[in-house]
Parts: sequence; structure tokens; C-alpha cells
Amino acid sequence: MGYVKRDYRKRSYWLESLGDIVPNPSLKGDVKTDVAIIGGGYTGLSTGYHVKMYDSGTDVVVLEAEICGYGASGRNGGFNMTLFGLTPSITKLRFGVERGKQARKFMEEAVDYLREFILSHDVDCDYESSGYLLVATNEAQVKRLEHEIEVAREMEFDGIEVWDREKLSKEFHTDKFLLGWFEKRCGILHPAKWARSLKSIAESKGVRIFEYSPVLEVSKRKESPYKFVIKTPEGKLMSKKLVFATNAYSVLFPELYKYQTPAFTRIVMTEPLTDEQMERIGWSNRAGIEDSRDFIHYYRLTKDNRIVIGGRDVGVTYGRDMEKDRDEKNFEELKRYLLWVFPQLQGIRFTHQWGGPVSITLDMAPAIGFLGKDRDAMFALGYIGHGVSATFNTGRTMAELLLEMDTPRTGLFFIGRKIIPFPPEPFRFVLSHAIRGYMRLEDRLKYGEKF
Repeated sequence: MGYVKRDYRKRSYWLESLGDIVPNPSLKGDVKTDVAIIGGGYTGLSTGYHVKMYDSGTDVVVLEAEICGYGASGRNGGFNMTLFGLTPSITKLRFGVERGKQARKFMEEAVDYLREFILSHDVDCDYESSGYLLVATNEAQVKRLEHEIEVAREMEFDGIEVWDREKLSKEFHTDKFLLGWFEKRCGILHPAKWARSLKSIAESKGVRIFEYSPVLEVSKRKESPYKFVIKTPEGKLMSKKLVFATNAYSVLFPELYKYQTPAFTRIVMTEPLTDEQMERIGWSNRAGIEDSRDFIHYYRLTKDNRIVIGGRDVGVTYGRDMEKDRDEKNFEELKRYLLWVFPQLQGIRFTHQWGGPVSITLDMAPAIGFLGKDRDAMFALGYIGHGVSATFNTGRTMAELLLEMDTPRTGLFFIGRKIIPFPPEPFRFVLSHAIRGYMRLEDRLKYGEKF
């Protein structure tokens, strides 16, 4: 019996705006391949594309439970940014200065590589090289941002501009921005268009993609070169090598359950702003913006001048529950925050609201790992909500590892690193709630805004 298909259009404005998608057929019968990839989001599609780019003779199959781009890849804020993990200071604390420099170099490369790829392939994903702005909106956030700027200088970040209040007030017609960190190299895009375009590009290289093919079971056998057996509702895929490109959905797989936990972030979107409304708020540089709270607000403009704003709180889940997209209180708080920043938009209509899971590791940093000593099964997870650029470069890196290449990326410290595990339920749920509770309290007492 086939899989019950979900309506992707209800998952985000981005996916809805794609219109009707004709999905690829689901996996049926027995299929063999050299490399099997579970997950048709950015990481899986990038890995498949890069394997075929490096070695066209290697057969690659991608299995996607819904349609490619259904998960975080079709619901995120669309920031092409250089952040590795949560913040530079946490990366320094966890890994030290020299490894922090490695991480930063990887992410600078990731942002540049994604932008250049999109432009050189003429990808239709509304890409804008508009930059990224990290702002402070109260004095506690100013101190935090000043510290992050110091860390960035210590770790030799390239391309950071410090914007004072005067500069910010010229760029944005709000008195809420007190200090800023600006990076011109970054940009924004339409995440679902990018996911579907990457799918088409991967297929043009010969990657075989099966949609609506959820994985029911993964097993390993020794007597065959096709050692991995992946069962779906209507078929069975046998492969020599295996990649879990499942990020937050890794919680569904026993092999990866302990390495990360999903956290659900929510987004609201306005109607398109008129020219007069745009004049009132400034924002002519169109940079993607984040603030300096623990639970950040992130916001950006779309091609037709809607404002997309997300964050403020996250939802945590018990066990393998992946249906925590909606939180009406969170949606209302986001709407109020936008009008706090730009009160001149009072009366604007909000047309869409949605949510989705991001992958959180306990040490707040991404990881590329291996399952088993023979290194023929791999995974990537833990992008902490900053995965648009990281996933594309991670896919390239995983392809290089699968093909046993030696490149500047294959020896990076976060490949095969020790991941601090989450405890089993119910302790996992209690720990997740405790961390969330502490961060919410700190935002309320220190980093939050009164509105």
C-alpha cells in the first residue's frame, strides 16, 4: 500500500508559492545503487549532485519521504549566512580559537560557493546579495554584540563592518537598532525555489530521486557488496554506501536519535508593502536581519516586499513527534515585535504563518559523522537554524568523503567529531525544556524588549 501524501502547500508560503508540483514516482520493487541518500533537502540534494559532479559513473539514489524541500529546506528564512552553530563565542568556548577559524573559513567559503553557484547556473530562486545584519536592540544586547565582535576579530573573521546607531538610523527608519554587525558577502533567497532547483540540477547530473518514499527500516548485511538495505512502503533499496541527510528528522532513526533534537521555529509573513510603506521604514539595502537575543528574531524582505519574520521562541518535542509547527502565541508575539521595530506599519495585514523543525546538538554546533568503523555510512546534522549555506558546502564535503578524496574540507575538525549525546526519554524532554526555559528567562530578564 502506498504512502499517504501530505499537502506540502500548507507547510509554508514558500512551498505554497510553487503552485502544483508533479512529484517523482515513489520507490517500487528492488533497486540497487552505489550511494543511497535518505533525505531530499539541501544536504541530500547537494551530496547527490556533488558525487555525480566528481564521478559521473557513481550511481546515486535519493529517497524523500514527502517532496524534495518539504522539511526545513522549504520553510526556513532563506538567509545565506556565515554563522557556524549558534554564535562565534559559543564556537570558541567549545572548540577554541584555531578551530573557530577553521569553522569560519568553511562558512565564508560556503556563502561564496552557494552565491556563485546560483549565479553561474542562473538558478531562479530570487537571490539577492543584500548582506546580513546582526543588531542589538537594548543595552544588554549591545554588550553581547560587542563581545561577539571582539571574538570575531580574534578569530580573524573577514568582511565584518560595525555599524553605529547613526549609520543604522540612516539605513532603517527605527530607533530600536543600537549597534550592528554587517556582512556584505551574505544574501537572501526563496528557500523552496532553491530546493526544487537543486533537485532539477542534481537530476540533470544523473541522480535518481524518489519522492513520497519514506524509509521504514535500515539494516546492514555482510554477505553482499550492497550491504545496506533500506525498506520503503513499496520497495527496497540496496546500496554500497549510505548517507543520512535527515537533519532534524534524524530523531526518526534509531542510529541518530541521540545526536540531536528537533526544535520548532515559527514564522509570520505580511502582505506586500506599498512603495509608501517601504519609504517609511527605509531598509533600502534589503539586508537580512537578526537580533542578539538567545531566541533571536530574524527578518527579511521577499522579492515582492513582504516582510518575513521568525523566531522569538522554539517548541520542543517528546519522542518522535514532528508535528509542532504551529504556536498561536508565538505567531502573535512575532507580529507584535515587528510593529515594535516599525510602528509606522501599524495596520499591516499578516497573510501567512507557519513553522518547522531545526536540528539542535547539545553543544550548539554542526557535525558530519560516521556510523561504523568502515566509514561507509555517514550523516550530517545540527545546523542550529543556520543551514542554507552550510548544507550546500556540507554536501560537497560529504561527496568528497564518500569518494575518498583528499581536499581542504575533508580534514576539518567537525568531521567525525565527538557529539555529546542527548539522554533517552523522558530525560531528553526534561533537559530540552530546561535549556529552553533558561534561555526564555534570560531573554525576558535581560535580552528581551518591552512592548
